[in-house]
Amino acid sequence: MIRIKFACFAYKFGKNRCSIDRTRALLAKTNFLRSVNVRQYSFEYDVSEKDLHVPVMAQEVLTYMDPSPGKIYVDMTFGAGGHATKLLEHSPGVKIFVLDRDPLAYECAKDLSQRYPGQVVPLLGKFSELPQLLKQYDIKENSIDGFLFDFGCSSMQFDVAKRGFALSKDGPLDMRMDGFRCPEQITAADVLERATEEQLARIIKIYGQEKRAKKIARAIIDVRYMCRKLETTKELAELVESTLGGEIRRDSLGRFSHSATKTFQALRIFVNNELNEINYGILLAQVYLKLSGRLITISFHSLEDTIVKRHISGNITDNVANTVALKYANRGKVFDKGEVEKLTETPWKMMHKHVLIPTAEEIQANPRSRSAKLRVITKVK
Repeated sequence: MIRIKFACFAYKFGKNRCSIDRTRALLAKTNFLRSVNVRQYSFEYDVSEKDLHVPVMAQEVLTYMDPSPGKIYVDMTFGAGGHATKLLEHSPGVKIFVLDRDPLAYECAKDLSQRYPGQVVPLLGKFSELPQLLKQYDIKENSIDGFLFDFGCSSMQFDVAKRGFALSKDGPLDMRMDGFRCPEQITAADVLERATEEQLARIIKIYGQEKRAKKIARAIIDVRYMCRKLETTKELAELVESTLGGEIRRDSLGRFSHSATKTFQALRIFVNNELNEINYGILLAQVYLKLSGRLITISFHSLEDTIVKRHISGNITDNVANTVALKYANRGKVFDKGEVEKLTETPWKMMHKHVLIPTAEEIQANPRSRSAKLRVITKVK
Protein backbone atom coordinates (compact mmCIF):
# COMPACT_ATOMS: atom_id res chain seq x y z
CA MET A 1 0.00 0.00 0.00
CA ILE A 2 1.28 3.45 -0.88
CA ARG A 3 1.33 5.76 2.12
CA ILE A 4 2.64 9.25 1.73
CA LYS A 5 2.12 11.85 4.37
CA PHE A 6 0.06 14.70 2.85
CA ALA A 7 1.62 17.45 4.94
CA CYS A 8 1.35 21.20 5.01
CA PHE A 9 3.62 22.32 2.20
CA ALA A 10 5.73 24.99 3.86
CA TYR A 11 8.24 25.93 1.23
CA LYS A 12 9.22 29.57 0.82
CA PHE A 13 6.94 31.30 3.27
CA GLY A 14 7.49 29.10 6.32
CA LYS A 15 4.96 29.73 9.06
CA ASN A 16 2.82 31.90 6.80
CA ARG A 17 2.31 28.98 4.43
CA CYS A 18 1.38 26.62 7.25
CA SER A 19 -1.04 29.21 8.61
CA ILE A 20 -2.87 29.17 5.27
CA ASP A 21 -3.62 25.48 5.72
CA ARG A 22 -4.67 26.13 9.32
CA THR A 23 -7.03 28.79 7.95
CA ARG A 24 -8.57 26.20 5.65
CA ALA A 25 -8.97 23.76 8.54
CA LEU A 26 -10.41 26.44 10.81
CA LEU A 27 -13.02 27.43 8.26
CA ALA A 28 -14.04 23.80 7.94
CA LYS A 29 -14.14 23.37 11.72
CA THR A 30 -16.49 26.33 12.11
CA ASN A 31 -19.03 24.76 9.77
CA PHE A 32 -17.78 26.91 6.91
CA LEU A 33 -17.63 24.04 4.46
CA ARG A 34 -20.93 22.54 5.58
CA SER A 35 -22.77 25.84 5.25
CA VAL A 36 -21.80 26.39 1.61
CA ASN A 37 -24.76 26.82 -0.70
CA VAL A 38 -24.20 24.48 -3.63
CA ARG A 39 -24.61 26.51 -6.80
CA GLN A 40 -26.30 24.52 -9.54
CA TYR A 41 -25.61 25.95 -12.94
CA SER A 42 -24.73 24.32 -16.20
CA PHE A 43 -22.50 25.29 -19.06
CA GLU A 44 -21.95 24.06 -22.57
CA TYR A 45 -18.67 23.67 -24.36
CA ASP A 46 -17.86 21.97 -27.64
CA VAL A 47 -15.33 19.32 -26.66
CA SER A 48 -14.70 18.46 -30.30
CA GLU A 49 -13.47 21.92 -31.18
CA LYS A 50 -10.02 21.56 -32.80
CA ASP A 51 -8.48 24.61 -31.22
CA LEU A 52 -9.89 23.83 -27.78
CA HIS A 53 -6.44 23.98 -26.24
CA VAL A 54 -3.01 24.63 -27.70
CA PRO A 55 -0.51 22.49 -25.75
CA VAL A 56 2.41 24.51 -24.42
CA MET A 57 5.93 23.45 -25.44
CA ALA A 58 4.58 20.29 -27.08
CA GLN A 59 7.74 19.63 -29.10
CA GLU A 60 9.92 19.79 -26.01
CA VAL A 61 7.58 17.35 -24.26
CA LEU A 62 7.86 14.89 -27.16
CA THR A 63 11.63 15.22 -27.32
CA TYR A 64 12.25 14.55 -23.62
CA MET A 65 9.44 12.03 -23.06
CA ASP A 66 10.72 10.04 -26.05
CA PRO A 67 7.55 7.94 -26.50
CA SER A 68 7.86 4.49 -28.07
CA PRO A 69 5.51 1.49 -28.48
CA GLY A 70 4.81 -0.43 -25.30
CA LYS A 71 5.62 2.39 -22.89
CA ILE A 72 3.11 3.57 -20.27
CA TYR A 73 2.61 7.21 -19.35
CA VAL A 74 0.47 9.23 -16.97
CA ASP A 75 -0.77 12.67 -18.02
CA MET A 76 -1.65 14.19 -14.66
CA THR A 77 -3.24 17.32 -16.13
CA PHE A 78 -5.18 16.14 -19.18
CA GLY A 79 -7.23 19.30 -19.78
CA ALA A 80 -8.39 19.12 -23.39
CA GLY A 81 -5.83 16.47 -24.27
CA GLY A 82 -3.33 18.53 -26.24
CA HIS A 83 -0.17 16.86 -24.94
CA ALA A 84 -1.68 13.37 -24.75
CA THR A 85 -2.84 13.60 -28.36
CA LYS A 86 0.66 14.64 -29.48
CA LEU A 87 2.16 11.61 -27.71
CA LEU A 88 -0.37 9.26 -29.31
CA GLU A 89 0.19 10.70 -32.78
CA HIS A 90 3.97 10.47 -32.39
CA SER A 91 3.97 6.86 -31.19
CA PRO A 92 0.67 4.96 -31.68
CA GLY A 93 1.77 2.00 -29.53
CA VAL A 94 1.90 3.88 -26.21
CA LYS A 95 -0.65 3.65 -23.41
CA ILE A 96 -1.62 6.75 -21.45
CA PHE A 97 -3.53 7.11 -18.20
CA VAL A 98 -5.04 10.59 -18.38
CA LEU A 99 -6.06 12.26 -15.12
CA ASP A 100 -8.02 15.45 -14.50
CA ARG A 101 -10.14 16.71 -11.63
CA ASP A 102 -12.44 18.64 -14.00
CA PRO A 103 -15.55 16.70 -15.15
CA LEU A 104 -15.49 18.53 -18.48
CA ALA A 105 -11.90 17.43 -19.10
CA TYR A 106 -12.95 13.89 -18.17
CA GLU A 107 -15.53 14.00 -20.96
CA CYS A 108 -12.78 15.06 -23.36
CA ALA A 109 -10.69 12.14 -22.13
CA LYS A 110 -13.50 9.67 -22.76
CA ASP A 111 -13.87 11.06 -26.27
CA LEU A 112 -10.12 10.56 -26.88
CA SER A 113 -10.30 7.02 -25.48
CA GLN A 114 -12.89 6.15 -28.15
CA ARG A 115 -10.55 7.41 -30.86
CA TYR A 116 -7.65 5.39 -29.38
CA PRO A 117 -9.29 2.27 -27.89
CA GLY A 118 -7.11 0.41 -25.44
CA GLN A 119 -4.50 3.16 -25.39
CA VAL A 120 -6.20 5.93 -23.40
CA VAL A 121 -7.56 5.32 -19.90
CA PRO A 122 -9.59 8.31 -18.53
CA LEU A 123 -9.32 9.01 -14.79
CA LEU A 124 -11.40 11.56 -12.88
CA GLY A 125 -9.79 12.92 -9.74
CA LYS A 126 -7.11 15.03 -8.10
CA PHE A 127 -3.40 14.22 -7.94
CA SER A 128 -3.87 12.89 -4.41
CA GLU A 129 -6.54 10.45 -5.62
CA LEU A 130 -4.24 8.74 -8.14
CA PRO A 131 -3.42 5.61 -6.05
CA GLN A 132 -7.08 4.70 -5.66
CA LEU A 133 -7.76 5.33 -9.35
CA LEU A 134 -4.81 3.23 -10.56
CA LYS A 135 -5.52 0.38 -8.14
CA GLN A 136 -8.41 -0.92 -10.25
CA TYR A 137 -6.01 -1.30 -13.20
CA ASP A 138 -3.46 -3.21 -11.11
CA ILE A 139 -0.73 -0.63 -11.68
CA LYS A 140 2.25 -1.37 -9.45
CA GLU A 141 4.98 0.84 -8.07
CA ASN A 142 7.98 1.44 -10.34
CA SER A 143 6.00 0.55 -13.47
CA ILE A 144 5.37 3.87 -15.28
CA ASP A 145 7.73 5.21 -17.96
CA GLY A 146 6.80 8.88 -17.75
CA PHE A 147 4.71 11.47 -15.91
CA LEU A 148 3.60 14.83 -17.30
CA PHE A 149 2.33 17.81 -15.29
CA ASP A 150 1.02 20.97 -16.97
CA PHE A 151 0.07 23.04 -13.92
CA GLY A 152 -2.57 25.76 -13.66
CA CYS A 153 -5.90 26.24 -15.40
CA SER A 154 -6.68 24.88 -18.82
CA SER A 155 -7.86 27.14 -21.62
CA MET A 156 -11.39 25.78 -21.47
CA GLN A 157 -11.65 26.65 -17.79
CA PHE A 158 -10.65 30.23 -18.53
CA ASP A 159 -12.88 30.41 -21.61
CA VAL A 160 -16.14 29.39 -19.87
CA ALA A 161 -17.44 32.44 -18.01
CA LYS A 162 -19.61 30.41 -15.63
CA ARG A 163 -16.56 28.66 -14.19
CA GLY A 164 -15.45 31.98 -12.67
CA PHE A 165 -11.73 31.71 -13.46
CA ALA A 166 -11.34 34.62 -15.87
CA LEU A 167 -11.72 38.21 -14.73
CA SER A 168 -12.28 39.27 -18.36
CA LYS A 169 -15.52 37.27 -18.53
CA ASP A 170 -18.39 38.06 -16.18
CA GLY A 171 -19.55 35.00 -14.29
CA PRO A 172 -20.11 33.64 -10.78
CA LEU A 173 -17.12 33.58 -8.44
CA ASP A 174 -16.79 29.81 -8.43
CA MET A 175 -13.23 28.77 -9.43
CA ARG A 176 -13.64 25.11 -8.45
CA MET A 177 -11.65 22.94 -10.84
CA ASP A 178 -13.73 19.96 -9.71
CA GLY A 179 -16.98 21.65 -10.74
CA PHE A 180 -19.83 19.88 -8.94
CA ARG A 181 -17.91 16.65 -8.43
CA CYS A 182 -17.23 17.75 -4.85
CA PRO A 183 -20.34 19.77 -3.86
CA GLU A 184 -19.01 20.43 -0.36
CA GLN A 185 -15.98 22.28 -1.70
CA ILE A 186 -15.83 26.01 -1.03
CA THR A 187 -16.07 28.52 -3.87
CA ALA A 188 -14.26 31.82 -4.26
CA ALA A 189 -17.49 33.64 -3.35
CA ASP A 190 -17.67 31.63 -0.10
CA VAL A 191 -14.13 32.64 0.81
CA LEU A 192 -14.83 36.32 0.17
CA GLU A 193 -18.02 36.11 2.25
CA ARG A 194 -16.72 34.21 5.29
CA ALA A 195 -12.95 34.63 5.70
CA THR A 196 -11.66 37.26 8.13
CA GLU A 197 -9.72 40.30 6.97
CA GLU A 198 -6.48 38.78 8.24
CA GLN A 199 -7.16 35.49 6.47
CA LEU A 200 -8.00 37.25 3.20
CA ALA A 201 -4.84 39.36 3.35
CA ARG A 202 -2.72 36.27 3.97
CA ILE A 203 -4.32 34.31 1.13
CA ILE A 204 -3.92 37.16 -1.36
CA LYS A 205 -0.36 37.96 -0.30
CA ILE A 206 1.01 34.41 -0.25
CA TYR A 207 -0.88 32.79 -3.10
CA GLY A 208 -1.18 35.88 -5.27
CA GLN A 209 2.17 37.46 -4.36
CA GLU A 210 0.21 40.72 -4.16
CA LYS A 211 2.08 43.51 -2.38
CA ARG A 212 -1.13 45.43 -1.63
CA ALA A 213 -2.99 42.47 -0.19
CA LYS A 214 -3.98 44.21 3.05
CA LYS A 215 -5.62 47.08 1.20
CA ILE A 216 -7.58 44.69 -1.02
CA ALA A 217 -8.67 42.61 1.99
CA ARG A 218 -9.83 45.77 3.77
CA ALA A 219 -11.92 46.74 0.73
CA ILE A 220 -13.57 43.31 0.65
CA ILE A 221 -14.50 43.61 4.33
CA ASP A 222 -15.88 47.12 3.73
CA VAL A 223 -18.21 45.67 1.11
CA ARG A 224 -19.56 43.27 3.73
CA TYR A 225 -20.29 46.17 6.08
CA MET A 226 -22.43 47.61 3.31
CA CYS A 227 -24.47 44.37 3.36
CA ARG A 228 -23.32 43.41 -0.10
CA LYS A 229 -21.95 40.15 -1.42
CA LEU A 230 -19.29 39.78 -4.05
CA GLU A 231 -20.74 37.10 -6.29
CA THR A 232 -19.42 37.77 -9.80
CA THR A 233 -15.99 38.07 -11.35
CA LYS A 234 -16.87 41.51 -12.67
CA GLU A 235 -17.74 42.79 -9.20
CA LEU A 236 -14.47 41.56 -7.71
CA ALA A 237 -12.36 42.84 -10.62
CA GLU A 238 -13.96 46.29 -10.40
CA LEU A 239 -13.54 46.41 -6.62
CA VAL A 240 -9.80 45.59 -6.79
CA GLU A 241 -9.28 48.02 -9.65
CA SER A 242 -10.97 50.88 -7.79
CA THR A 243 -9.16 49.99 -4.54
CA LEU A 244 -5.79 50.25 -6.26
CA GLY A 245 -6.74 53.52 -7.90
CA GLY A 246 -6.63 52.26 -11.45
CA GLU A 247 -2.99 51.20 -11.07
CA ILE A 248 -1.52 50.20 -14.44
CA ARG A 249 0.35 46.91 -14.46
CA ARG A 250 2.11 45.03 -17.22
CA ASP A 251 3.06 41.39 -17.76
CA SER A 252 6.48 39.98 -18.65
CA LEU A 253 5.96 40.98 -22.28
CA GLY A 254 5.11 44.56 -21.38
CA ARG A 255 1.43 44.10 -22.12
CA PHE A 256 -1.38 45.47 -19.98
CA SER A 257 -2.27 43.25 -17.01
CA HIS A 258 -5.40 43.80 -14.94
CA SER A 259 -4.74 44.87 -11.35
CA ALA A 260 -6.98 42.05 -10.06
CA THR A 261 -5.04 39.25 -11.78
CA LYS A 262 -3.02 38.32 -8.68
CA THR A 263 -6.10 38.37 -6.46
CA PHE A 264 -7.88 35.97 -8.82
CA GLN A 265 -4.82 33.72 -8.86
CA ALA A 266 -4.70 33.65 -5.07
CA LEU A 267 -8.36 32.69 -4.69
CA ARG A 268 -8.11 29.98 -7.34
CA ILE A 269 -5.05 28.39 -5.71
CA PHE A 270 -6.65 28.50 -2.25
CA VAL A 271 -10.02 27.12 -3.37
CA ASN A 272 -8.40 24.18 -5.18
CA ASN A 273 -5.57 23.57 -2.67
CA GLU A 274 -3.27 23.55 -5.68
CA LEU A 275 0.16 23.73 -4.06
CA ASN A 276 -0.40 20.83 -1.69
CA GLU A 277 -1.75 18.81 -4.63
CA ILE A 278 1.36 19.60 -6.70
CA ASN A 279 3.66 18.54 -3.90
CA TYR A 280 1.73 15.31 -3.39
CA GLY A 281 1.58 14.61 -7.13
CA ILE A 282 5.36 14.75 -7.51
CA LEU A 283 5.80 12.43 -4.53
CA LEU A 284 3.42 9.95 -6.18
CA ALA A 285 5.28 10.20 -9.47
CA GLN A 286 8.44 9.19 -7.62
CA VAL A 287 6.66 6.09 -6.32
CA TYR A 288 5.22 4.94 -9.64
CA LEU A 289 8.07 5.77 -12.03
CA LYS A 290 10.55 3.13 -13.15
CA LEU A 291 14.24 3.76 -12.67
CA SER A 292 15.21 6.15 -15.49
CA GLY A 293 11.53 7.07 -15.85
CA ARG A 294 10.96 10.71 -16.75
CA LEU A 295 8.98 13.44 -15.07
CA ILE A 296 8.13 16.58 -17.04
CA THR A 297 6.65 19.65 -15.34
CA ILE A 298 5.35 22.83 -16.95
CA SER A 299 4.75 25.64 -14.47
CA PHE A 300 3.43 29.14 -15.02
CA HIS A 301 4.37 31.06 -11.89
CA SER A 302 7.05 30.96 -9.23
CA LEU A 303 4.89 29.23 -6.60
CA GLU A 304 4.53 26.13 -8.76
CA ASP A 305 8.11 26.24 -9.98
CA THR A 306 9.48 26.57 -6.43
CA ILE A 307 7.84 23.29 -5.43
CA VAL A 308 9.38 21.51 -8.41
CA LYS A 309 12.83 22.94 -7.66
CA ARG A 310 12.59 21.86 -4.00
CA HIS A 311 11.99 18.28 -5.12
CA ILE A 312 14.83 18.39 -7.64
CA SER A 313 17.33 19.77 -5.12
CA GLY A 314 16.31 17.30 -2.43
CA ASN A 315 15.46 20.14 -0.06
CA ILE A 316 12.46 18.26 1.26
CA THR A 317 12.04 16.49 4.60
CA ASP A 318 9.24 14.12 5.65
CA ASN A 319 7.33 15.02 2.47
CA VAL A 320 7.41 18.70 3.44
CA ALA A 321 9.64 21.16 1.62
CA ASN A 322 12.36 22.40 3.92
CA THR A 323 12.04 26.09 4.75
CA VAL A 324 15.68 26.42 5.81
CA ALA A 325 18.21 27.62 3.25
CA LEU A 326 21.17 25.30 2.85
CA LYS A 327 23.75 27.98 3.59
CA TYR A 328 22.22 29.63 6.64
CA ALA A 329 20.20 28.26 9.53
CA ASN A 330 19.83 28.79 13.25
CA ARG A 331 21.31 32.30 13.18
CA GLY A 332 24.23 31.67 10.89
CA LYS A 333 24.97 28.00 11.48
CA VAL A 334 26.90 26.48 8.57
CA PHE A 335 25.96 22.90 7.69
CA ASP A 336 28.74 20.32 7.62
CA LYS A 337 29.22 17.96 4.67
CA GLY A 338 27.07 15.19 6.15
CA GLU A 339 24.17 17.52 6.88
CA VAL A 340 24.27 19.01 3.39
CA GLU A 341 24.26 15.55 1.81
CA LYS A 342 21.27 14.57 3.93
CA LEU A 343 19.34 17.73 3.10
CA THR A 344 20.04 17.43 -0.60
CA GLU A 345 19.42 13.70 -0.97
CA THR A 346 17.15 13.31 -3.96
CA PRO A 347 15.99 10.53 -6.32
CA TRP A 348 15.98 12.95 -9.27
CA LYS A 349 18.51 14.03 -11.87
CA MET A 350 18.03 16.99 -14.21
CA MET A 351 18.12 16.17 -17.93
CA HIS A 352 19.05 19.70 -19.01
CA LYS A 353 21.29 22.36 -17.54
CA HIS A 354 18.89 25.31 -17.47
CA VAL A 355 15.13 25.69 -17.27
CA LEU A 356 13.45 25.53 -20.69
CA ILE A 357 11.14 28.32 -21.87
CA PRO A 358 8.98 28.74 -25.00
CA THR A 359 10.50 30.10 -28.16
CA ALA A 360 9.62 33.61 -29.32
CA GLU A 361 7.65 32.04 -32.18
CA GLU A 362 5.52 29.97 -29.80
CA ILE A 363 4.82 32.95 -27.56
CA GLN A 364 3.73 34.93 -30.60
CA ALA A 365 1.40 32.15 -31.73
CA ASN A 366 0.15 31.27 -28.22
CA PRO A 367 0.48 34.19 -25.75
CA ARG A 368 -0.68 32.00 -22.86
CA SER A 369 2.65 30.18 -23.07
CA ARG A 370 4.70 33.29 -22.29
CA SER A 371 5.41 32.48 -18.62
CA ALA A 372 5.85 28.70 -19.02
CA LYS A 373 8.88 26.97 -17.52
CA LEU A 374 9.56 23.35 -18.43
CA ARG A 375 11.73 21.07 -16.33
CA VAL A 376 12.62 17.43 -17.05
CA ILE A 377 13.98 15.09 -14.40
CA THR A 378 14.67 11.38 -14.40
CA LYS A 379 14.39 8.94 -11.51
CA VAL A 380 17.81 7.63 -10.53
CA LYS A 381 17.02 5.68 -7.35
